Amino acid sequence: MHSSYTKDSASSSMDSGSSSGEVKLKKSVGLFTGVGLIVGSMIGSGIFISPKGILEGTGSVAMSLIIWALCGLVVTLGALSYAEMGTAIPKSGGEHSYLMFTYGHMGKFGAIPSFIFDWVSLFIIRPTQFALISLSLGTYVAKPFFPDCDPPLPAVKLITAVAMLIVTFINITSVKVAVWLQSFCTIAKLLAIAIITVGGIYKLATDGAEHLAEGFEGTSENVGLIAIAFYNGLWAFDGWNNLNLVTEELKSPQRNLPLAIIIGIPLTTVCYLFANIGYFAVMSKHEVLESHAVAVTWGDHMLGTMAWIVPLFVVISCLGAANGCLFATSRLVYVAARGGNFPQVLSFINMNRLTPLPSVLFTSVVGFAILIPGDISTLMDFYGFSAWFLYSMTIFSVLVLRYTQPNLHRPYTVPIIIPVFVFLIASYLLISPVIQSPRVQFIYACIFIASGMFFYFPFVYMKLPVPYMDKFNTLMQKVFLIVPGKTDS
Repeated sequence: MHSSYTKDSASSSMDSGSSSGEVKLKKSVGLFTGVGLIVGSMIGSGIFISPKGILEGTGSVAMSLIIWALCGLVVTLGALSYAEMGTAIPKSGGEHSYLMFTYGHMGKFGAIPSFIFDWVSLFIIRPTQFALISLSLGTYVAKPFFPDCDPPLPAVKLITAVAMLIVTFINITSVKVAVWLQSFCTIAKLLAIAIITVGGIYKLATDGAEHLAEGFEGTSENVGLIAIAFYNGLWAFDGWNNLNLVTEELKSPQRNLPLAIIIGIPLTTVCYLFANIGYFAVMSKHEVLESHAVAVTWGDHMLGTMAWIVPLFVVISCLGAANGCLFATSRLVYVAARGGNFPQVLSFINMNRLTPLPSVLFTSVVGFAILIPGDISTLMDFYGFSAWFLYSMTIFSVLVLRYTQPNLHRPYTVPIIIPVFVFLIASYLLISPVIQSPRVQFIYACIFIASGMFFYFPFVYMKLPVPYMDKFNTLMQKVFLIVPGKTDS
């Protein structure tokens, strides 16, 4: 579409903070909503389901609690390393922007790391996360209608699809509503965990600490099983890096980014520990291992006729996590397209609502495509492998920048030992499952990562034109009233 249309059409719907006549995303995320995005993205279905998987791997109550605490420590240190990058490179897109800044100037292959990150994240990791969180929501909504059996998969997927459409509509319509929904769901999640915690304390005060007193009894000696338990815990913490994806919409990022991390992740860790203490105060190890949804079983024990409250809170929790995932992922798509790694139309913004409409739609469409197959367990199997491959690349970039650009202005700096430690942990999590329990899924992951090069060299590096892409961009601008977005310099 001609540039005259873009400028003229956009002039009536500028961001009020822009005096140059450019369309850009508003800085609508403050410290409270930033903490809400972190907490709301991490607390999804994991804390209500994952305790079983962690207990299976560790074998004891005390070791389970230690694994939860260690997971919180690892992601906190990783997020603080990300905060150094985010304050020194205050652009949305998180890992994409950091990898491009670190390696983009290093010769003709410098852009490959950021493209690999975009390729794996936007076609596998992020849409899979969005679909699975929504699928958990659909399962809990459908379950009350089928009390004596598992709900039929078509019904679950129908409810899931409706939920995904609702979240998509909200993120297309208004950033303010999406941020408000995130804050509301975060408060609801914390309330649910508070109910479990208070119920557990009451149980401890009245009936004693029989289950918690078992301590390390039965602790597994199999290092591989404990590593799997660690993966289960890290899945429950996933989303810790979402705030880095929306840095350009964060008010005072040099202050609020590290502060939100320092508040949000430890708060989530404490909530997880309290929730697990609440579970084990009420349920034995055997009951936890036999339960398909630990929080629901806890509610049946403690709440009687009011047990329906727990599934309701799980649904709200999943809704918030799905919203946070879509909100952050759409910004990653937006930045990847703006940097030339994806079609330019995905970096456009709706000129009336100032939302990244094409990138939201793209994320949702890929999420729907992942939801359709009957079995997505294969994707889940190499989700952790792919994710920690990308995390290790990004954490290593912190070390590279310390060496190549020692004079880079860093409003926030972490001790060098922190990114070194996190990189070693990420490398272990990447290599350990391949050595201890090799599976074909890891081969699939490596093949998919490498397949990105078949698209990178012709369309990104050589910039070969895609047939009819200009006409498609023009059509999209007319239909959705979208214009190229601008970034803060």
